[in-house]
Amino acid sequence: MTIDNKDLLNSILTSLDRISHISPDDIPNIDLYMDQVTTFMDSRLRSAARNPGEDKILTKTMINNYAKNDLLPPPVKKKYSKEHVLLLIFIYYYKGILSISDIQTLLKPVTEKFFQSDRDFDLEDIYLEVFSMEEKQIQALKEDVVRKFRVAQGTFQEAPEEDADFLRRFAFICTLSFDVYVKKLMIEKMIDDLSRRQSASSEGRADEKKKNHKSEKNNPDGE
Repeated sequence: MTIDNKDLLNSILTSLDRISHISPDDIPNIDLYMDQVTTFMDSRLRSAARNPGEDKILTKTMINNYAKNDLLPPPVKKKYSKEHVLLLIFIYYYKGILSISDIQTLLKPVTEKFFQSDRDFDLEDIYLEVFSMEEKQIQALKEDVVRKFRVAQGTFQEAPEEDADFLRRFAFICTLSFDVYVKKLMIEKMIDDLSRRQSASSEGRADEKKKNHKSEKNNPDGE
């Protein structure tokens, strides 16, 4: 393993250490206008962007598109609540790997049941539960990255010396990409199953509504 490759691995592991989620306590408890939402998201997620000086974390157009595609409930008097921000954080992480349609399927049950509900268990509780797994997941991910890196370093032993370093990095990228590909397939499969369940539930409610309407029509006096 060359010094350059050690530096590469250390750089990757250091970048993983910088990953952190936004704590609900850091989100203002007052409703925010769109400009305030985009400013807040930018200030909290900018450091994790690929090109911090160029990449847009969240724009007005993005927020409008999310609302248009039913990913985000509409604001109240042009203001967004703390729960809106929590949903936007979920969307931010999903959008890199999932389609708008898949995100909609995934978030629909969450927004319908837990967004600004009167339940004791709400959207913030869901957010906290999910992101509480982050620290353990990052540690496991670092260990997996190290394993994959070491395997990649053992490849291309017969390659020309001047090409070996690039080819081993190529192998490392390929094995990481395959891991992402397989996990994406698994996520999509689960979302497809969720979509089928949602469709079946909607059809069941529609059939029940028709049945009740027909019964009322046949028995107008409730007899």
